[in-house]
Amino acid sequence: MEKFWETKTLSQMSSQEWESLCDGCGKCCLNKLVDDETEELHFTNVACHLLHTKSCQCKKYEQRLKIVPECVKVSLDDVEQFHWLPASCAYKRLIEEKPLPEWHPLITGSQSAMHKGGHSIRGKVISETKVDPEYLEDYIALWPAE
Repeated sequence: MEKFWETKTLSQMSSQEWESLCDGCGKCCLNKLVDDETEELHFTNVACHLLHTKSCQCKKYEQRLKIVPECVKVSLDDVEQFHWLPASCAYKRLIEEKPLPEWHPLITGSQSAMHKGGHSIRGKVISETKVDPEYLEDYIALWPAE
């Protein structure tokens, strides 16, 4: 099997190849906070209301940008926005010239290794509909950034 992610740049990939880079972990759909003083990014364990917390997929993927205006589409047009992606994200890793993690679905052939290894949001998050936004800082989590 050709490992297109090792032979092509992100800009050379087809839309299907680009989409397949997403491991489906759901971490990019977590609410994040930025420290006003240090500008440090903090992940929380609070997920977007559109995220299905078992499948780790967006319930309205095609309409997400209209429904959630602050949702950021991962694209080459916004490479400077990649800093908010988790360290395990394939898009971020490839920009940083790092290999995909060994549990990535393109390597293992399924998402089960990712879920079994605890690399997704499954079983770790709550919906933003259950959290008062004023108290979001109480939900800062370290595991998404790893």
